[in-house]
Amino acid sequence: MKSPAVVNFAPERGSVEIRDVEKPVLGREDVLVEVANVGVCGSDLHQWTADHSWPVNYPVVLGHEFGGHIVELGANVQDWREGDRVVSETAAIIDSANPMSRRGLYNLDPTRKGFGYGVDGAMTRYVRVPARILHAVPDALPFEHACLTEPCCVAYNAVVRNARIEPGDRIVVLGPGTIGILCAAMARLCGAEVALVGLEADRQRLQIAKQSYGCDAVVGDVSSWARQRDGLGCDGVIDAAGVSATLQVAINVVRPAGWISKVGWGRQPLDFSLDPLVQKNVTLQGSFSHHWTIWERVLALLTSGQLDVAPIVGGVWPIDQWQDAFEKMHRGEVVKSILKPV
Repeated sequence: MKSPAVVNFAPERGSVEIRDVEKPVLGREDVLVEVANVGVCGSDLHQWTADHSWPVNYPVVLGHEFGGHIVELGANVQDWREGDRVVSETAAIIDSANPMSRRGLYNLDPTRKGFGYGVDGAMTRYVRVPARILHAVPDALPFEHACLTEPCCVAYNAVVRNARIEPGDRIVVLGPGTIGILCAAMARLCGAEVALVGLEADRQRLQIAKQSYGCDAVVGDVSSWARQRDGLGCDGVIDAAGVSATLQVAINVVRPAGWISKVGWGRQPLDFSLDPLVQKNVTLQGSFSHHWTIWERVLALLTSGQLDVAPIVGGVWPIDQWQDAFEKMHRGEVVKSILKPV
């Protein structure tokens, strides 16, 4: 049985197309998920435009933000049933013996391979998922929102686990893409005053963050906002932009003994001195992916309504209209595009 899929088939720009793919064959520890919805991530766009900085196992079905129903169980799978509503983490392949995996930090296992670049992802009808990375989705949480658990977990890790926000802090978030907006929302949940920073072309997305999450929207220079309290700078910066140069902005606006949580990828080399980072005694913290406990916390936030992702959803497209969904996100017309494979 074959189904249409959005496939990235080569490293050249634009090498994405609809192809028919076979229904996956399950291993003994796997389940087969019929995908209800799958979010388009910035990394999917980067592979489409060929400006990514990670290895890709071509050809590969794109998509790692997804939820759906279990339709088949591997021989050794327990505690799950056909028909269960689930979302999946992204760590499709890990080495359970790796020291990071043994600590529960399998997201940091160097051999980890994820959906959509290392193994086939969810921009198709069926996806094979190891049962170890499934999470139950309550009936009250629609899949159009549940499929965005993954980017919410990225934001949670960057803001809650890899930063040190206290209520009343002034926090700058650089980059109003999906992750930046969600990081700003998470920082607001932690009790911080937040400025989300973008360019002139980002005004629509900045307005969404202002109206929906109570952020201050800043176009261009954020220095005056960052130094408003006592002239020293903001307490912390979350760098969620997809370019390397924003790290210099972060270093410039953070206060002495402050911190920077860098979650945005940028493959461009740095061409500036890090001496101000040293002189200010600033903590620079990388933040990558997520793990089990973060997913459970985020699902609780989504289900309770404490975190509402509805404002960032720009529309739901059928799988054969993937390019329209990609282009609207790429042009900044919507924050998040969602595909519906069936």
